[in-house]
Amino acid sequence: MNKKILFITLLFLTTILSSQTKSKAFKGGEWLRYKMSYSGFLKAGSAELSVKEEELDGKKVFHSTAKGWTSGMVSWFFKVKDTYESYFDQATGKPYFFKRNIDEGGYKKKKEIRFNYNDKKAYVKDVLKRKDTSVSITNVQDMISAFYYLRNQNTDNLKEGEAIEINMFFDEKTYPFKLKFLGRETLKTKFGKVKTLKFRPIVQAGRVFKEQESVTVWITADDNKIPIKMKASLSVGSLSAELEGYKGLANSFKVVFD
Repeated sequence: MNKKILFITLLFLTTILSSQTKSKAFKGGEWLRYKMSYSGFLKAGSAELSVKEEELDGKKVFHSTAKGWTSGMVSWFFKVKDTYESYFDQATGKPYFFKRNIDEGGYKKKKEIRFNYNDKKAYVKDVLKRKDTSVSITNVQDMISAFYYLRNQNTDNLKEGEAIEINMFFDEKTYPFKLKFLGRETLKTKFGKVKTLKFRPIVQAGRVFKEQESVTVWITADDNKIPIKMKASLSVGSLSAELEGYKGLANSFKVVFD
């Protein structure tokens, strides 16, 4: 079920907004929950993402926690329980501290990353292997802080076919992350009809996904800019995720009435 974990990761990384407004896209207290299914009918698991306001080393930060776990028949043969945490600056969105604690069918990782912008270094602590590493960085986001950072960016002039790029620091490396804007679409959801922005992350083909552009993400076109739906064609079958519940949004969740 590494397919599921990669899919959740993409879900958390692919939030882009349509325009810059005076309203902030999120606030402390926001909570999102997603349901995931395999090949359209088999329940695969759930994911939750929450954020609250805190202080870290005297700085005002947002503390976000992302959790993903398998359920239903999938958990009978492959149990997953993953937790990611990010502490990032309330004003700039820069990440200060990132934690990853995963258990995927017995495969475990527990890492902590501290970002030092004076030294231009990321200090990575592998808790289980008891190993410390330092890596040079410039202008990076961790996989959770990126979710929030991108929601407050200006993409007013983004045209269909154009791509947005950011640098993602994960484990001990910086990876380029690219998303292509596909246009606008109104979706039927459990909440009603919702106007969305459609994106396609450029992913590595072969091991998991069928081709380089096999993932599609729909983002709400309101001031919240939250992912409401995602679909991916995998090497075997497909995986989908849909927004199941929310609370504490900074702005109104807009539904289209005919």
